[in-house]
Amino acid sequence: MTIVVRPASVFEDVRTLVGPKSPGANVCWCLSYRIPSKLNNELRGPARGEYVAELCRAATPPGVLAYDGDEPVGWAAVAPRSATSFAHSRKIPHVDELPVWSLWCIRVRPGHRKKGISHALIAGAVEFARSHGAPAIEAYPVDNGDARVDMTMAYAGIRKNFERAGFTHAADTTSVLAGHPRVLMRLDLH
Repeated sequence: MTIVVRPASVFEDVRTLVGPKSPGANVCWCLSYRIPSKLNNELRGPARGEYVAELCRAATPPGVLAYDGDEPVGWAAVAPRSATSFAHSRKIPHVDELPVWSLWCIRVRPGHRKKGISHALIAGAVEFARSHGAPAIEAYPVDNGDARVDMTMAYAGIRKNFERAGFTHAADTTSVLAGHPRVLMRLDLH
């Protein structure tokens, strides 16, 4: 199996990873950290997908997708922190004034897990941020030690996977996800 990671510019493939089974459902679409909460609450049903379709057509797509051949099997949301709700977070601190990028969601399709796809997505997100001039990239994974993480809440990633990708612990946070503390992990890109 060869996994290739590409910018998430194909809306149908993004929908496969983060869209609902029913077009009218109000699922996340990976928008909850990307847009202001007021807009996130106003976008209902199909309007959420339409918003994501616009993001996919933008000069800088909303993240990266992992492919096994032509099949989309993984998603990672990555964008400048200043363009996300992390820019104003009271729970996730700012380490310094660098215009860092944030990597906040990793999703691997059921049936494709435990094949290294999340590692490929992290590496692809790092390259995506680097190619867009990011001086550093941050992630906010759970620090779960050896404890299991509920799959519905595993989107933030786990600390060990970011350490394997060269990220280092930059700060503690007051954010907790699925009962586990989240940490701020960072990788300098210069």
